[in-house]
Amino acid sequence: AGRKEDTFNVLDLAEYTKNRPWWRKVFAPGSGSSAEKYNVATQLVIGGVTGWCTGFIFQKVGKLAATAVGGGFFLLQVANHTGYIKVDWKLVERDVNKAKQQLKFHSGGNKMAPEVKSKVDEVITFLKKNVILTGGFAGGFLLGMAS
Repeated sequence: AGRKEDTFNVLDLAEYTKNRPWWRKVFAPGSGSSAEKYNVATQLVIGGVTGWCTGFIFQKVGKLAATAVGGGFFLLQVANHTGYIKVDWKLVERDVNKAKQQLKFHSGGNKMAPEVKSKVDEVITFLKKNVILTGGFAGGFLLGMAS
């Protein structure tokens, strides 16, 4: 007789997530700004460690790529000098000039595609909301490149 009837609100997840940024969909509802979740020291440590790891890996991969490109160029020069291959330099010059013309043509209009502009705006908004984390990442990245 004294029974209390409970009422429940129904949450439509499709409508709830339709206009939310992708990082909030993936991580959690409270993952917008790291300033809301962590103190300054934690943000600096997280940014610094991830930046250092990224810079260190970037440095190692860059050295490997430079070695591969330089070694390949050296081997091609040796093969050309010893007569194993013959390079048609007029064809190379024509292709380089054609590429230069295409670069000049495409660089004339500096307008970004709307998809690219929206992603750039998302990144800028994220960086503005997480200035301390971004600063720690930049510092860590530079240290990782130097080590």
